[in-house]
Amino acid sequence: MPYVDGFVIPVPTAKREEYRAYEAKWWPEFRKLGAQSLAVCWGNDVPPGKQTDFLRAVDAKPDETVTLAWLTWPDKATRDAAYKTMMEATPVPDTSAMPFDGKRMIYGGFEPILMEGAAK
Repeated sequence: MPYVDGFVIPVPTAKREEYRAYEAKWWPEFRKLGAQSLAVCWGNDVPPGKQTDFLRAVDAKPDETVTLAWLTWPDKATRDAAYKTMMEATPVPDTSAMPFDGKRMIYGGFEPILMEGAAK
């Protein structure tokens, strides 16, 4: 069964291209370890809500844009093995090099209950 990792990240609006490049550099490693697709999306219609919303979920500042990204995997076992391999083989990343505040990123793994079409 497919498996999806989802991420919501506030990124300084001025660092859009830096963020895109940062995410793109990780894709070859994820693909090598079995990921099937990557989508990195820049928010352009993320309204404030009455109860909650993406902006408050990540404590977005006025000069930040909320991004949404996801990785698809063939199954959870492949995903778990990939992260284990990366953690063992890669030194802990220098978080100061990230073009966003990783402490405000929200993420999780999800088992799809409905998937239609294909991401392009």
